Amino acid sequence: MSVMVVYGSDQGCTRGIANRIAKTLNGKALDIKKARTDDLEAAHLLILGSPTYGCGDLQSDWEDHMAVLDNAKLDGKHVAIFGMGDQMTYPECFCDAVGILYDRVVAKGARVVGFTEPEGYDFSYSAALRDGRFVGLLLDEDNQPGLTDDRIEAWIGALP
Repeated sequence: MSVMVVYGSDQGCTRGIANRIAKTLNGKALDIKKARTDDLEAAHLLILGSPTYGCGDLQSDWEDHMAVLDNAKLDGKHVAIFGMGDQMTYPECFCDAVGILYDRVVAKGARVVGFTEPEGYDFSYSAALRDGRFVGLLLDEDNQPGLTDDRIEAWIGALP
C-alpha cells in the first residue's frame, strides 16, 4: 500500500508531524509546494496536513497550490487529514484548516477516513467538527504537546 502525506508548513511543526506519520506508515511526505496532481492520485492512502493560521485560515502554501488538489481525481480514494492549531488562543476556530480540506476532498468524491473524538480538547468551535466528531487528527503542540504521541499512534492505528 502506498501512502503519500502532503502538507503545508511555515515554521516546521506540521512538516515534522507529516514526516513522523509518513515514516510510521512507510510512506512519503511531500510539501504541497513540490506536489503534483499525479502524486496525490498515485497514493493508495492520501494524507493531507495543514496548520490553521489566524482565525480559521488555511496555511498559505495550500492556498497558493490548491490547484494541485482541485485537479486531482479523488473519487473513491481514501483520504485522511490532520491539522495543527491552538485551542486556547483561537478557541472559536480551532483547526479550521482541517475542515476546509475536508470539504474540498469530499466534494471531489474522496472517502475520508481517520475521524477522531473531541474529548480532551477545550475549544468553542471548529470547522473540523462534524456530527460530533473531528474529520481528522487535530493536534495542539502549543497547549497539549504531551498528548501528541498518543493521539498520532491511535489515529494511525485506526487508518485503513
